[in-house]
Amino acid sequence: MPPDLAVRPRAAHPARPGRIGSALDAGRARGSRPARQRRRRARRSARRPRLAEVFAQARPDVVFHAAALKHLPLLERFPAEAWKTNVIGTANVLAAAAACGASTVVNISTDKAADPTSVLGVSKRIGECLTAWYGEHHEGTYVSVRFGNVLGSRGSIIPAFTEQIHRGGPVTVTHPEVTRYFMLIPEACQLVLQASSMGHDGEVMVLDMGEPVRIDHLARTLIRLSGRHDIEVVYTGLRPGEKLEEDLFGGAENRRTTAHHLVRSVDVPALAPSCLHDPAQTDPDAVRLHLRSLAGLSQ
Repeated sequence: MPPDLAVRPRAAHPARPGRIGSALDAGRARGSRPARQRRRRARRSARRPRLAEVFAQARPDVVFHAAALKHLPLLERFPAEAWKTNVIGTANVLAAAAACGASTVVNISTDKAADPTSVLGVSKRIGECLTAWYGEHHEGTYVSVRFGNVLGSRGSIIPAFTEQIHRGGPVTVTHPEVTRYFMLIPEACQLVLQASSMGHDGEVMVLDMGEPVRIDHLARTLIRLSGRHDIEVVYTGLRPGEKLEEDLFGGAENRRTTAHHLVRSVDVPALAPSCLHDPAQTDPDAVRLHLRSLAGLSQ
């Protein structure tokens, strides 16, 4: 990797979403909290009037939009939450950034947006398409950056496994063959900065995540390193929307090289924010179909 990209902003203005992720992650690690206690709604910090006020005061030059609901099983059960936060919230951030004249807007996406099978992936795919539209119709640079799991981040699998080992097990893995991409926090931050500095309007910059890691092997390695010999690995089965293997690129996407050997780019179809009509029904299946239709996916 090239030397670290030096960034010296005049000021930084972090805006944090609700803490639903922390509650869910803690519940998953403990494995004992009733589902009703975990179904807490995040405060919708992405509400448009408040965002417009914050952006007007801060006048940011560069915007990194990383706020999202990312708990896959939760969003499968409550897809309307993905609509409100991951879709409408992203549209609101893009609109506020455009209104204040931000020069660069970076939408943080996920590998689950490539040929998505989950509500999470579909909602993040829509975010990529909205970002592409703003890149076509507004001054400044609007790009998305797509990558996999970040080790050590909130909700990372290693703290969950470590907590299960500490409790005496079992360690739960969905499938013996399931794999995921992983990257360290410093690597992810540097590559996001690199990608944002060379992306063209509307592009999705895809980070090279290396080789995928077998989750079963990761779990057994952590058990071995703990020195415990009484910890069992239990396979719970893939949950709705989950893939056995994640993809960084969709099957129909034309990947291109960039100036950075660890970053490639693809195009996604632009989606105008005027297309974001609320789902006609609140039924979860109807919301899922509405999301897939907006993402241009087959029903």
